Amino acid sequence: MSARQPSKLEMAILSLLWEHRSMKAREVLEQLPDRKERAYTSVLSVLQAMERKNLVGHTREGKTNVYHAVVKQEKTVGRVLRDLVRDVFGGSPRVAVQHLLHETNLSEEELQAMEDLLAEYRIKRQSKKGSAR
Repeated sequence: MSARQPSKLEMAILSLLWEHRSMKAREVLEQLPDRKERAYTSVLSVLQAMERKNLVGHTREGKTNVYHAVVKQEKTVGRVLRDLVRDVFGGSPRVAVQHLLHETNLSEEELQAMEDLLAEYRIKRQSKKGSAR
């Protein structure tokens, strides 16, 4: 993959492709979450640029290209988040989470799930420390 991070639109397209596994350009256009008015040719141009960057690939179905993600979701999202925390939040995950909590209306279920993730992380971290001894 290229060293450059995917743009916001490219990330939205990748998210759709990760979710649906493969899509035609028209399907991508219809399902983009920001609902901005875009021409079909604009989305097609972005998909073609993403293919040149090795972010997506395509197969042919008749006369239509069907696009799929080439990059792995975990690796791509992880890198984007690490860079965001570094560049926007001074490298502090705590500050990033603090902003997220203040800017998002989380349900009790989401808060509990976050607490469970933290507890699970602590257990894994402790077991790694114990096995390193």
